[in-house]
Order: sequence, then C-alpha cells, then structure tokens
Amino acid sequence: MLPLEQAVNNMLEQLPSPSQKEKLLLNTAFKRICAEDIISPINVPAFDNSAMDGYAVRLSDLQQSLTLPVAGKSFAGNPFTNDWQEKSVIRIMTGAMLPDGADAVVMQEQVIVNNDGTVTFSEIPKLGQNIRRQGEDIKQGEVVLKTGSKLTALSLPLIASLGIEEINVFPRLKVAILSTGDELVAIGQSLQQGQIYDTNSFTIKLLLEQLNCEIIDFGILPDDEKIFEEKFIQAQQQADLVITSGGVSVGEADFTKTVLEKLGQVNFWKIAMKPGKPFAFGKLENAWFCGLPGNPVSALVTFYQLVQPAIAKLSGYTQWQLPKKIPAITTVNLKKAIGRQDFQRGYYEINEKGEIQVKPIGFQGSHIFSSFVESNCFIVLEAERGNVFAGETVFIEPFNFIMG
Repeated sequence: MLPLEQAVNNMLEQLPSPSQKEKLLLNTAFKRICAEDIISPINVPAFDNSAMDGYAVRLSDLQQSLTLPVAGKSFAGNPFTNDWQEKSVIRIMTGAMLPDGADAVVMQEQVIVNNDGTVTFSEIPKLGQNIRRQGEDIKQGEVVLKTGSKLTALSLPLIASLGIEEINVFPRLKVAILSTGDELVAIGQSLQQGQIYDTNSFTIKLLLEQLNCEIIDFGILPDDEKIFEEKFIQAQQQADLVITSGGVSVGEADFTKTVLEKLGQVNFWKIAMKPGKPFAFGKLENAWFCGLPGNPVSALVTFYQLVQPAIAKLSGYTQWQLPKKIPAITTVNLKKAIGRQDFQRGYYEINEKGEIQVKPIGFQGSHIFSSFVESNCFIVLEAERGNVFAGETVFIEPFNFIMG
C-alpha cells in the first residue's frame, strides 16, 4: 500500500497543467481560474484624494494664521479647478481630487466654522494627513493577480476597479462520473430487497460543483464488464477526468481495475489510509482516471484527499494548497490500529483556555455517513500510531470550502 503523501505527490507529478485558454467577460468569470497575470493598466487611486470630509490646506498658510477663508469646494467627480489663492482653504469631500499644492486634509469635526464663513483650526495638521496618494493601493504595471488564481467575489471586484472588462481563463475541467453496482438505485426510486440509494454520485457531483467542473453523468452501470467497458470508453472520449465509484476492491464484481488495465494503465492502486484503501489512479487514452471506493465515507475521504488536488492541477489552480494540519488536544480516547493513516470525522473548537480541542463524531465505520453532518474536520492519525488517550495531542485538518 502506498502512503497517502507519496500517492498525492506521484499523481501531481504526472498530471499536466492546462494549456488552452478562453476569454470571458469579467461578469461571467466567477469561480474560473485565471490563465494570465493581471497587470494593472492604471494607478489606484488614480489621483491624490481626500480620505475625509473636511478642508484641504497648505501648511505654509496655517503657519501664518489658524483662521482662513474658504476659496472653493472639491467634490468627488467635480474637483476644484480654479486658481487657489494664498492664505485660504478648500472645502473637500471624501474621495474628491486633492487641489494642487494641498499638504493635508483636516476633518470637518476638528474645525470651527465662523459666522463670517472662515474656518478656524485648533492646530497645524501633519504633512499628508487624511490624504490617499495616487497608486497607494495599486501601482500602474503591478501584478494584482497571478496566473492560476481563482476568480472570487474578492478578486473580481479588484480587477473591475482597474477597468478591465475581459479576462483569459482556463477551460472548465470536464469530469465524467460512473457509478457501478447492481445494488444501486437512483434517488427517488423505490428500493427493492438488497438495494441502496446511489448517494456517492450525488455527493461527487456536489463536490465537483464546488470546484466548478463541467459534469458528465453516465448514471448507474450494472455489474456487467462489457457494458462498463463501453461506457468507460465513451466517458474517456468526452471528459478530461473520469471518476468511478465502486468496483475497485477485490470482489468478483469489482472489475474497474481490470477494465482500466485493458484501456489504459494503472499508476497505483491501494492507499495506506483508512477509510479509502481501494483507490485507483491511472491514465486512459484521452483522459485521466480516479477510482473511488464504494463505501460512502471512503468515497468522500478519497475525493477530498486525492481527487481534489488532482482537479486543482488539471484545472490550472496553482493557488490551491494541500490541507493544512494543525495540532489539537483530543478530549476523549481514540481507537486506532497501527498500519494505515487514519482520517476520523471530528469536531474542533477553542476552549476557555484558548486551546484547540477536538473530539470524534459518531461511529467511524466507512458506511456511517451521518457523522459528517456535525463534523468540521478530519482527525488525522499517523500510520505508525496506535490508540490515543484523552489529553494527547493529535493533528486535525479543518474542512475547506468544498465541504460547505
């Protein structure tokens, strides 16, 4: 059995990054992956402007008198453009262009407006006070977003602020899904004796939607090797990545690995992890392949730990990072057999001492999916570790956005 970290590294070394690009309008690019460095064509702010409603002043004028007349007004979008006479101030609003020669802005709450229209300052302000300088946020020519970044509700407005209307993105990854097993029934149909609902494909589709993939659903396939092979060929002709659920174990009807070896190559099979040992990865003629176990928890764990980084690489998402492990104190005993890395469903929180503490949620069998609902992390126990006692330190992986 291959250690998980080695399996992920081997997989990422083999998978290519995308080379094709497509141009989209900015308002249609949400969740897409940026295929170019975004370079600012302008300074942001484009000009020196006021950070406050108040008065633009020249320090030299205030050094002669703290009471000065108002020579004019500067509004956002309607700047003061007349000659600014000496020994006077300019009424200015937030975001308005700073008049030439202004050294500072004094907020209106810090001045006294006299009956004759003059204003009195309590003190001479600091040089540059309440002024937003040109290019202070972004300088012209600066890279504001790197290739491989996800276009989000935060990064897209930033690009929009630069006046950029179109952007190059990588194509959405096409992912084909196949579920195998005579026992599986589509959600909504009546169950017969010995049958179960196909929740794996439903789960996988939800996760793929979070990763903004284009999904091609081939439905449920019977335990018929010939039919499976035909659908497998169709899937790999239409998709960049083929994901199967079930059929990668060692039972008489588990023939996914056999078909994969016939149509392509198996790069590795069986991972030293629990749950999720029977995971297969390989290459077909036109697509890559990931075979998930049939048990629902195993399928989700292997998708999270193995398929997620594969999709990131194939999608060009270079800013994606492997799950971060952080230490936590377990509040209860944890049962663990030496031999495989264990991923238990858990719930972590900060206790009154400011420490991160964690406890497992529900039974940890690979068929107990309900324990995921109240969990917010994986408790990751090393392969060489045995039983863990309450109060010991373990590592946890808080769930990322695809589990939301």
